[in-house]
Amino acid sequence: MTDTGHLEQDLEALLQIENFPPPASFAEHARIHDRSVHEAAAADPVAWWAEQAKALDWFTEPTTALDDSNPPFYTWFKGGTLNASYNAVDRHVLAGNGDRVAFHWHGEEGEQRAVTYADLHRDVQRAANALKARGIGKGDVVGIFLPMIPEVVVAMLACARIGAPHNVVFGGFSAESVHERMEVSEAKALITVDSARRKGKTAPVKTTVDDVMGSLDTLETIFVVQHGGGDCPMQDGRDVFWGDALAAADDECEAEPLDAEHPLFILYSSGSTAKPKGIQHTTGGYLTGVAWTHKHVFDLRPEEDVYWCSADVGWITGHSYIVYGPLMNGTTSVMFEGAPDYPHKGIWWELCEQYGVTLFYTAPTAIRACMKWGADLPAQHDLSKLRLLGSVGEPINPKAWLWYHKVIGGERCPIVDTWWQTETGHIMITTLPGAQYGKPGSAGTPLPGVYAAIVDPDSGEEVPDGTQGLLTLTRPWPGMLRTLFGDDDRYVSTYWEKFGPQTYFVGDASKRDADDGYVWVIGRVDDVLNVSGHRMSTAEIESAIVSHGKVAESAVIGQTDEDTGQAVCAFVTLEGDLEGTPDLEAEIREHVAQRIGKLARPKRIVWADDLPKTRSGKIMRRLLKDIAEGRALGDVTTLRDPGVMQQLQGKIAEAQSDEG
Repeated sequence: MTDTGHLEQDLEALLQIENFPPPASFAEHARIHDRSVHEAAAADPVAWWAEQAKALDWFTEPTTALDDSNPPFYTWFKGGTLNASYNAVDRHVLAGNGDRVAFHWHGEEGEQRAVTYADLHRDVQRAANALKARGIGKGDVVGIFLPMIPEVVVAMLACARIGAPHNVVFGGFSAESVHERMEVSEAKALITVDSARRKGKTAPVKTTVDDVMGSLDTLETIFVVQHGGGDCPMQDGRDVFWGDALAAADDECEAEPLDAEHPLFILYSSGSTAKPKGIQHTTGGYLTGVAWTHKHVFDLRPEEDVYWCSADVGWITGHSYIVYGPLMNGTTSVMFEGAPDYPHKGIWWELCEQYGVTLFYTAPTAIRACMKWGADLPAQHDLSKLRLLGSVGEPINPKAWLWYHKVIGGERCPIVDTWWQTETGHIMITTLPGAQYGKPGSAGTPLPGVYAAIVDPDSGEEVPDGTQGLLTLTRPWPGMLRTLFGDDDRYVSTYWEKFGPQTYFVGDASKRDADDGYVWVIGRVDDVLNVSGHRMSTAEIESAIVSHGKVAESAVIGQTDEDTGQAVCAFVTLEGDLEGTPDLEAEIREHVAQRIGKLARPKRIVWADDLPKTRSGKIMRRLLKDIAEGRALGDVTTLRDPGVMQQLQGKIAEAQSDEG
């Protein structure tokens, strides 16, 4: 058993350490172990990116690296032709690595499949021919609505092989969300599943899809993967079982040579009341960015490493760092169908031991959940093969960083805390693990070839180091989005209007350290509170609350307040079986006051058994704000546990009654 008291003492001691350099043994053998690559990129960023593009297999070499004649509609690698599917699969098979495992797939109920690059090569070609047999070709959008099973990768690569942009929808979304995304993208086909499994339960998928898809004139075919079992109605002439379609297809399908700027995929944003944005990525630039970042940020050795990104393919993290980045580099990955707490709360660490995972990439929310479940669970498994850890999705608070470092990494694994967006395509700000130290809570510095500035919200001028401002990107990069699908005007107004067509507006508040240039991403602009004229980040307050020894997790929102404009409202989950009391509330408020200042003290603390999270683990603070201010809730079907919202509404009602 792990001594919880000693662990808390150790974490408190580690909190006093500002920088965590890589172990000498890691740095000595790292792909990048000094700043020379940053210097080379700074000397001529366009030429440097052109050099990185040579790692791809091109059918026709590019003639121009960057065309910036029509900002913000930048293009990269003009004249070049290539294929993402060929780069992800064929070239590894042709190089004699067909027997290498691409994915160790582990099903929710313990099923196992080892999918080799040769297996992918065979199935992707058949799937591409199956698509073509239904009249799908270059430029036709194909929707994909599948759980975390190998077929989702096959489907994506089959689309890429014939030049059909894929539109993947996260498997936790509602059928109505799928309908909306298929409608606005004018999808010609949808690849879905009979039913999906989640934490021991099976839910119908095809039936719910049928309920809403009948009105789509453009949708000519629905392919159905048979995975979860149960009833699966099939409409004559439209519906085809995926397995039957592949079995009937020819074995060989040449990869289509596509222009570097040919759309590879559309990925729709979520969580907003506005119409989802169809973020469009192209082929050559995107592949260049994800291949380089995956290889170097994770210090990848494809012949030796086993890599696991715990995200879902339905998000950009899954696209870039489960599918395209790893496969471009010939990586062996773990793919897990289930939840992090099923069939038990130690399943992640069991799988790390079973498959010998060396590189592990997950979200801060997941780390905090593991903290709550206790250090005893990972201690039961051999994690000694881990040599690098990563964090993605939101800023990680220092306490979670240090727990990850000590309990999971054994104080020997560098942590790469990565900042990027769906729009950027790949990691933009982080540390290169063999060359830079980690700083708990900071994302690090811009990667080679990436240029960032922190500017005043009004003037657009750079603010002094240490001053909070807005994060911007000041030069184009190959993996950037090219537009919003079917809406160039919204693309310009959303990202380029605020500071001009050569400065990309990120939407995050940030600050930068003067001594080393490390960037602290504080949170979305709408996650910055203004309490009596003082601007504070919700992430900063959350970190202060979570640093209290009795707190497992917290989410902070700004609640409209008559006196101060906004007041700090904190939803707090306690460690273990602890109960919230007035004394503990006062203790936490004073703790925050000591960490940040009295203005940051929560005016209201709501004790929460759990927080509303998507199935990928992202906390939906927008929903917390809605219930705190008494607004009607929208669709909560995408949450991991929709019942959490009803519980929290009851807690809010109780708190308001007590205050009244």
